[in-house]
Amino acid sequence: MSYNPQFARIGEVLINEGFVNEDQVKESMIKQNNFGLKLGETLIKLGYLTERQLLTALHLQLGYDIVDTTELMDLDLEIVSLIPEPYARENRVIALREEADGVVVALADPENLTVLDSVKKLIGKPIKPELIGDTTLNDTIEKYYKSIRTTSQVEDAVGDFDFVAVDEDENEITISASSSEADAPVVKLLNLIINEAIKAGATDIHIEPLTKNTRIRYRVDGALREVMTPPIGMHPGLVSLTKVMSKLNIAERRLPQDGHISLKTAMKSVDVRVSITPTVLGEKVVMRLLDKGEFGFTLSTLGFEEEDMEIFNKIIRRPYGIIIVSGPTGSGKSTSLHAALKEIQDVETNIITVEDPVEYRLDGITQIETKEQIGLTFGVALRSVLRQDPDVVLIGEIRDEETADIAIKFSLTGHLVFSTLHANDAPSTVTRLIDIGIKPYLVGSSLSLVMAQRLMRKICPYCIDDYQPTPQEISDAGLTEEEAATIKFKLGRGCVHCDNTGFAGRTGIFECLTVNPEIRKIIYEGGNQDMIRDAALRAGMRTLHDAAIVKMKRGITTIREVIKMTIVE
Repeated sequence: MSYNPQFARIGEVLINEGFVNEDQVKESMIKQNNFGLKLGETLIKLGYLTERQLLTALHLQLGYDIVDTTELMDLDLEIVSLIPEPYARENRVIALREEADGVVVALADPENLTVLDSVKKLIGKPIKPELIGDTTLNDTIEKYYKSIRTTSQVEDAVGDFDFVAVDEDENEITISASSSEADAPVVKLLNLIINEAIKAGATDIHIEPLTKNTRIRYRVDGALREVMTPPIGMHPGLVSLTKVMSKLNIAERRLPQDGHISLKTAMKSVDVRVSITPTVLGEKVVMRLLDKGEFGFTLSTLGFEEEDMEIFNKIIRRPYGIIIVSGPTGSGKSTSLHAALKEIQDVETNIITVEDPVEYRLDGITQIETKEQIGLTFGVALRSVLRQDPDVVLIGEIRDEETADIAIKFSLTGHLVFSTLHANDAPSTVTRLIDIGIKPYLVGSSLSLVMAQRLMRKICPYCIDDYQPTPQEISDAGLTEEEAATIKFKLGRGCVHCDNTGFAGRTGIFECLTVNPEIRKIIYEGGNQDMIRDAALRAGMRTLHDAAIVKMKRGITTIREVIKMTIVE
């Protein structure tokens, strides 16, 4: 009897297409009742089948088209909203587009005739089903219904808003709303901005005035993205409300101000560091979101290459010396140091940190937060730490000669010291310490390891694709044509899972400079950073650029990210 997929069961189709074998289907049929799933979903759960293969089999069996994922990047919100969100989530269906003969809808389970019939009644028009994978459908529903909710909430807030221009000498913002004062539009809008930022996993919120509107941007995975543009009339109210929440001076509009807000949302507790600075168009607000929850990183999840991990792991277990992590703001320095503390933490070791602010809470470790306004500076806090019988001390940042001097003294009296410093790479970190005012012989004697680091965006696993770089990109990345010919370059094309960025998550790249006798001698003799770099390279140091190239060769990141984040020496 000849095989016809339209008259076959899904298991037969999958076997005939070579996607699975009979034993895998039999195992899945036994287990599917335990999982409460259909056969195809059970095969995916067991790792025998991919979503794409299941869609191909359903296409052969049922004749429905498979959704073009590029279409999912730009759906019409009016069409999507034809199906209410609770119904769409419960029945795994979304409206895609309207055609002359009906509305095209995407379903994860196209065999559910009850859903097909009720969607037709709900929309009031004929429907044309298309096939979509469960993961893609969930991300698409999340993306578009979130946009619908956000748009309607912004419109609600803006609709209630009655802006009154204020005289330069007056310091009040007049807000009138149909609802109670607690639900005033500016309050609703600021709540929405902060809540959506937390949901998006943003590290920073930018609220900045433009000529015709206010631009709200979130920094997600190290890159800024615009999320909404309320009218410029709401900007003074947003700034004033932020100042009130941060306990700042509402009347002061000419000077920068810094404050903080402690928030508790349904999802998590967040510490918000607020910076307000005057610009020619008005005051700009930047909020840094610090998660007060449990620290979830370990050294193994940061992105270390095996050799670097071995070096770092060995040196953080030394009884004394200084370990410095360098890099710009937002390069993951604090995360690496806290992961190191977590690694060496035990009941026999007294670990104390002095930070500004305490970004991560670590159970079992004494953490001190500096407060400049009451005189609790790094210097004052560190001097008291010495009387607390520490074994390991983390100094949030070496900012000046006083802090650096205390760190050196700690290490020379038998303590292991961790700290951060703003510098471009590992060799320049050593010379920066000397520039701060520390004598070369003290730097050479106390320094054990300098590690420069950056965070690079990882390619989205859902839209990763082959890529052929241009000759200019190959040159900018410091590669020869011959080297490039041996590399399989990858790129994220952009999809609904990664919000069309082509990236999902970040990984670290590291430059580990171990202070060996040769480098120590160069430091003693006042050698420059080029001499230190050459000696470190001879000892086997991998530069940030080389570390980025390794990640690119593995298909973790793109050549464009390598060019953007590192410099070819």
